[in-house]
Amino acid sequence: LKSNVRRHALTTLLPMKLTRTIACCLTAISLNASAQAPKYLGRYESTSADLQAIEMVTKDFQAALVAKDPRKLSTLFLNQSILFSTPASPSEVQKRRQERNVHSDGIGSGAVSSFVDFVATSKVPIEERFHNVRITQDGHLAWVIFDFEFLEDSKVQNYGIEVWQMIKVPNDNWKILSVVWSSHGAPKLPP
Repeated sequence: LKSNVRRHALTTLLPMKLTRTIACCLTAISLNASAQAPKYLGRYESTSADLQAIEMVTKDFQAALVAKDPRKLSTLFLNQSILFSTPASPSEVQKRRQERNVHSDGIGSGAVSSFVDFVATSKVPIEERFHNVRITQDGHLAWVIFDFEFLEDSKVQNYGIEVWQMIKVPNDNWKILSVVWSSHGAPKLPP
């Protein structure tokens, strides 16, 4: 009787376990294959001339700040209504909703004009330093992401990550379409 049970286990249960194992492996392989991105993704339309022109916008932006040149600075933006913001944290948005405006989303408006005015009227030297600049272009759109330090009177007042969306306009110039950045204030230096 024992040998019949063993034989039954070997002839019935083993193939069932093996079949389940194979099925699980095939399912995992199938899911992995379907999760891989198609080969056409990650290939962007980009030219060295456009990448150089985009990089020049970043340099012109920095130079306009140092020179306190509001006219030059304003020419770099698509228009004065673009998104230009460091969004408030969820807790700050909640506080604003409770205290002032139930519709507050933490995104300011009209910030480009305010920033240009700030640059024009600053009484101290200002500068924004960019580090680890990465540019991705795909046709007439581009993204510029970098770590930044914003300095007033040679002291870092703010730092974080900044992201620009850019667009190529009909005269082949590149313009800043949006600017969003994180904000950490002045760095805390050890005593």
